[in-house]
Amino acid sequence: MLKIDHIGIAFRNMADSNELFHKLLGTAHYKVESVETEKVATSFFQIGESKIELLEASDPESPIAKFIEKRGEGIHHIAFEVDDIRAEMKRLEAEGFQLLQQEPRKGADNKWVAFLHPKSSNGVLVELCQSMPPLVGQ
Repeated sequence: MLKIDHIGIAFRNMADSNELFHKLLGTAHYKVESVETEKVATSFFQIGESKIELLEASDPESPIAKFIEKRGEGIHHIAFEVDDIRAEMKRLEAEGFQLLQQEPRKGADNKWVAFLHPKSSNGVLVELCQSMPPLVGQ
């Protein structure tokens, strides 16, 4: 793993959250993006080499909506940047971590992403991400 890429935080209202984090961090978000496959809207703030990703459900049946319903607003996941997402998925699976998908998929911020099940990482949803293109290991 190269570094912490971002921390994802789930919110009910993106506009209010963008305003809050703008005040908190003293900088505006640099990107707002929808990820239709995940039924989520995202907003990114750059903090040094890492980012904060704000998440808002775009569908009441989305994973983010279900997360907020169950746990409330707050930290949703931590994402680690990797050079070769497929190799890292294979390594982590061999170490006993449970993958939520067998293939990386396109995520926000021009990244390939894959998630580890929180049951296998002490309750923390872990995201692996690799910058696009290319997808190494294909």
